[in-house]
Amino acid sequence: MKPENTRLNLVSGNDPATRNPFGVMDVPHPNDDGVMQYARITMPEESATDENAKPWSAAKPWSAGDASDPHGTIEGKWSSRWNGAADPTIPGDAPNKWKQGRGEARIVEDRVYLLFDWDSGARRGLIDARREGPHRLVGKYINLNNPEITVPWVGLVVSDKRIDGYFALGRVDFRR
Repeated sequence: MKPENTRLNLVSGNDPATRNPFGVMDVPHPNDDGVMQYARITMPEESATDENAKPWSAAKPWSAGDASDPHGTIEGKWSSRWNGAADPTIPGDAPNKWKQGRGEARIVEDRVYLLFDWDSGARRGLIDARREGPHRLVGKYINLNNPEITVPWVGLVVSDKRIDGYFALGRVDFRR
């Protein structure tokens, strides 16, 4: 396994030193004690009444034949959204407001990497999570525009069309 990249600057898309398949800055210490403690107390369960259960994406739905929406896997293109904190770069933003964007999931061995954006693509984040069985993801998020912001994250893979994601103050969800 490669050593963790703890540099605080963004790396190029061609940097072989990154663990993640997107070539962006790696999430520092995605399995640290804070992540493990959060994972012990966060046990999401599938629910038809979950905030992420109803379709919410304003984007055009993916068609069944679209190569970016492979059936039976979470790899590929997604819509993303998050709340629970205010983005100071967005006028009038508040913790309870959803920030929507696009996402992409890639799997490397037992890790799932979720790269997503918001604010019309101006801001980006990366989640580096370890698979714990077929439905649970445990890891950490980094704000790629402000790398001092990292938080533990736990995801529930409900299906290849829905991932319910939780961090201490809110949600980072994915739909397609």
